[in-house]
Amino acid sequence: MRLPRVDHSGPYALLALTCVLGWWFKAHCGASWTGDEQYLTGCYSDAVPFWGLRGVAAGQLPYVEARIEYPVLTGVLIWLEGLVVRTIGGARGDAFDFLLVVSLVNAALAFAVLWMMQRAGVPRTRRWCWAGAPPLVLYLGHNWDMLAVALAVAALLAARRGTPRTSAMLAAIGTAAKLFPVLLLPLLGLGALFRHGATWRTRFIGAAGVSIVAIATWTAINLPVALAAPANWAEFYTFSQARSGTAASIWEIMATQGWWITDLPTRNLWSFAAFVVGAAAIVLYGWRRHSDRRWVVFTPVLAWFLLTNKVYSPQFDLWLYPFLLLTSRRLWPVAWFVAGDLAAYWAEFWFFASSGGSGPGITQTHIAFAAAFRAAAMLWLIVDAVRAPAPTWLIPPPAASPRPAGRPIPAG
Repeated sequence: MRLPRVDHSGPYALLALTCVLGWWFKAHCGASWTGDEQYLTGCYSDAVPFWGLRGVAAGQLPYVEARIEYPVLTGVLIWLEGLVVRTIGGARGDAFDFLLVVSLVNAALAFAVLWMMQRAGVPRTRRWCWAGAPPLVLYLGHNWDMLAVALAVAALLAARRGTPRTSAMLAAIGTAAKLFPVLLLPLLGLGALFRHGATWRTRFIGAAGVSIVAIATWTAINLPVALAAPANWAEFYTFSQARSGTAASIWEIMATQGWWITDLPTRNLWSFAAFVVGAAAIVLYGWRRHSDRRWVVFTPVLAWFLLTNKVYSPQFDLWLYPFLLLTSRRLWPVAWFVAGDLAAYWAEFWFFASSGGSGPGITQTHIAFAAAFRAAAMLWLIVDAVRAPAPTWLIPPPAASPRPAGRPIPAG
């Protein structure tokens, strides 16, 4: 009996359309902006100012010759994309061409995520949700976070396959592109240390192996740059520490509403403390529910990290979205999160335009309402993740038992 052929092309076709829309959304303003059109129309992209202000147009080496406030692997990607523009476009290459190359690379990474989902057996509905993702339209051409997103997805799926060292290596590479994949590493170590049915010697060796692979991988990527240009290499970390916050973070909202105004060191301390306490609670509450798959709680830990961080830039929602599709039991709260993302995106950008006198009069209060809606969806997803079982697709099917010898095989 021949099984019907499953057509997987549909999500890929939709993703192609989504990427075209994402490119147009950022590219319709061109290579320069007039007035506040980048905020009014939402077309702001880091690629446009980076072309001229970070030495990309001049071909300067990141960190060694130019300051880049991104981790090393992202800095390398920015330089390579600039090299493509300078090689093909020559002296005529400009920020618009750079934005095109950035968008094409991010589109390729989005297709890689869809391919990994398909290969891992992610249900078709969830693959459709990735292919038509509104966050991809908003952020495909926004900056370079898709690199870390793709690496983190690969790391999570490697953990599902039962290869924690491969997962740790991929997460460490992702951490060299953006910080958030590091949140997966402690879960991998805990999973190896408390592995069911293994001796303590095996557990310690497994946890040590995961740790060594992660540290060695991250060090191998970062050490050459750190030795060649220590101050510029550390720019990402010093810049992150020195930032006071962004308009949609809970700390900035509390300050602008007059609920709690603190200096920068105090804000750094409280945001770190809130994250650590909440992340520990998430892991402990999800410990028994996901005892064989502790990496599943990466998603609620990441959501809590975004909620408690002093910086919540709009594109951070792209970090979380694919992992909600991969690990959330229900998709309704994911849809609420996407609606909150759209509301927060436009509230924040129209607020910037309104501050310059050309916007629709959006205030910090409007941002607070949009951020609260998004936060409510995220809290719902966090609670659901630690209390409910993981989606069935995350649980590998049991191995088929061998057929007893001599028993006839049924016909048909």
